Amino acid sequence: MAVKRQNGAQAPKRKPSKTESRTLKRKREQEDLQKLRQAVDDLDPKSADIKKFTDLPLCAPTASGLRSSHFEVLTDIQARAIPMALKGRDILGAAKTGSGKTLAFLVPVLEKLYREQWTELDGLGALIISPTRELAVQIFEVLRKVGRYHSFSAGLVIGGKSLREEAERLGRMNILVCTPGRMLQHLDQTANFEVDNLQLLVLDEADRIMDMGFQSAVDALVEHLPKSRQTMLFSATQSKKVSDLARLSLKDPEYISVHEAASSATPSTLQQHYIVTPLPEKLDTLYGFIKTNLRSKMIVFLSSGKQVRFVYESFRQLQPGIPLLHLHGRQKQVARLEITRRFGAAKYSCLFATDVVARGVDFPAVDWVIQVDCPEDADTYIHRVGRTARYESKGRAVLFLDPSEEEGMVKRLQQKKVPIVKVHVREQKKKSITDQLQSMCFKQPNLKYLAQKAFISYTRSVYLQKDKEVFKLDELDLDEFAAKLGLPGTPQIKFHKGEDIKRIKNAPRISLSSGSDTDSDGEDGGKKKKKKEEVRTKYQKMAERTNQDVLSEHYRKLIERDEAADDDQDFLSVKRVLGDEELEEASKDVNGAPVARKVIDLGSEQFVVDSHRREKLLKSKKKMLKYKAKGNKIIFDDEGNAHAPYEFLDEDDFRREGPAEQLRQKFVETEAERVRDADVDDKELAKARRREKRERRKAREREEELEKQGQRQGMGGAALLKDAEEQEDPLALLRSLPVADGHDESDRGGASEEENEARPRKKAKKWFQNDSEDEKPKKGRQSKVIEMDRDPESLEDLEALASGLLEV
Repeated sequence: MAVKRQNGAQAPKRKPSKTESRTLKRKREQEDLQKLRQAVDDLDPKSADIKKFTDLPLCAPTASGLRSSHFEVLTDIQARAIPMALKGRDILGAAKTGSGKTLAFLVPVLEKLYREQWTELDGLGALIISPTRELAVQIFEVLRKVGRYHSFSAGLVIGGKSLREEAERLGRMNILVCTPGRMLQHLDQTANFEVDNLQLLVLDEADRIMDMGFQSAVDALVEHLPKSRQTMLFSATQSKKVSDLARLSLKDPEYISVHEAASSATPSTLQQHYIVTPLPEKLDTLYGFIKTNLRSKMIVFLSSGKQVRFVYESFRQLQPGIPLLHLHGRQKQVARLEITRRFGAAKYSCLFATDVVARGVDFPAVDWVIQVDCPEDADTYIHRVGRTARYESKGRAVLFLDPSEEEGMVKRLQQKKVPIVKVHVREQKKKSITDQLQSMCFKQPNLKYLAQKAFISYTRSVYLQKDKEVFKLDELDLDEFAAKLGLPGTPQIKFHKGEDIKRIKNAPRISLSSGSDTDSDGEDGGKKKKKKEEVRTKYQKMAERTNQDVLSEHYRKLIERDEAADDDQDFLSVKRVLGDEELEEASKDVNGAPVARKVIDLGSEQFVVDSHRREKLLKSKKKMLKYKAKGNKIIFDDEGNAHAPYEFLDEDDFRREGPAEQLRQKFVETEAERVRDADVDDKELAKARRREKRERRKAREREEELEKQGQRQGMGGAALLKDAEEQEDPLALLRSLPVADGHDESDRGGASEEENEARPRKKAKKWFQNDSEDEKPKKGRQSKVIEMDRDPESLEDLEALASGLLEV
């Protein structure tokens, strides 16, 4: 009963303190939580009245997040899976692509942690595993939208970033969205990361995670998780194998499939077609398709990342008229996210991709899904075409099949209740890009390398496929396929069925081993001898590699060094300027008679040519202008010969010269005669030079032989040379011959003996000496200098040097 004042007025209410307010708020939250738990317990998961999210017993933060994200009506998989998951049952959910499976497990995750009053101190409560990074990012974005009013901390662990930075924040996360490999790495290496309190484990695209690609990672990951947990598996094609369920410790799972009773495993709004086109013509068909659908948004699936790179790079240079993007697993994480964002925001675009975006990734408004390479099975086909016709929107898909793949693949799709219709390409829509690809591969080695890798990766993928009724490598025209890629030849394939790989690798060694041919010798009693084959050295092999632009020339020089040793000796020659007396003496031949000089007429004057240099100076332009008639222009060819320039005649002057055909014939004959004369002169000059070089080499060899004989007999080489010169002059003929630079041999060797003695001799090269020859030896020690005219090159040179050293 309220206390009244004396004047009859009621007393004001007392404002509760902060402690009382927190107590009252906590009490109301506990009452609401108790009501929520009671509503979940009373929920009938198979009730037909559950059609909207408001019909489910959800907490206020989850309901507000769904309402803010404009999620109101439940899809079939959500209406059947969420009530079961709220009851704590293990779920095996299978639904068509684009049917809302993400919310089917995110809502139970948020509700489970909310009812358990999960806090940051409790550690990891829910773990969501995705097979690809793109799908993990998409799940995390939906989680951020729906759970925006919750106080849980959520993280994304997909690799591509620093492991240390992720490990520092990992311990504070309540919900983690991850890929199997990166999560297993943290479980093994991060010390403070504990998962003992895990409440839920969710596997999105579970059939892909459970296959051979992720089997070992998932098995190792499950060993770290506690047994007492709730597990949910969702996919468009669910696995029901007992072995898979036992590995994940599922307890009496509830199998929910919303399309088993339906007539098709794909959305009814999806139009599906396939085209029979031979493997070599697939790129031509693809290019023609893209050119026909420029105002569309399409995804082109290929079987390997190397094919994606080649098709993207080649089509990008062909410029079909639509923005092109490419996505594969070998790209950096930042690039993959940026490409995914750009393609999602684009209105018209073409994305070349592998199966990294074949599952679960939601690209808005995709018009076409083109599968250039046949998928490995019907499940992969279903996931690929699921990138279009999502959430009851329309979409179209087309599959390219080689004639050898048609029967087997169509049979597999019919078994999965996939309605697909065969269509044909119009002839006027076909476009051939073979010539452009060949031109680009010829001009760009990088593109040719990508084409080779694309060819090999495709053939490997076909060879490794398990379904041999669909994939028949022997029936594919690989030679024509390589030519259509722009390659000049078919790359070598080392994995054909029935071939022994070790035998192929060891084939070069077998060819180099000793042969088995034997012959008998009567004198040795019929002993067998093995004929050893010649083994090539490393340098010889390198020299044969003509495609190398640097090393091959280097190693070829190493091999040919010995053969070119004789030519290198005359590479440098020392020239000496002769005085007037020497020039006069040099102008005489061996018998003392004057040598005829060459005379050049320049106008009214005559000039004697006594050297090659003087001849070139007299033929210079200035001399010609000075002594010849002025006013006539002359030009010089590459050899220094002067002739009149070729000037154009007037039309009348040209006609007076005679018929054009006759003039042409006359010019051709004149030039041919001139070329023949020049060839004769060139051949004679070259022959003389070779003869002169050969005589010089023989003279040097005779001098060296005489010098060696003198050293062996105890007399100097100079004395023997003197005696030999008195008997016969071997260089007499050589001195009389003209040399290449215009000097006579008498310029060098035709002087008298007195002048030769007075002329300073070139200092001989010394191989070994203790003191200088001009210096006196030190007291108490006698020194002897051994002079060598050249470096020792043969065994005789080394013996002569050794004998001289022993005499010291």
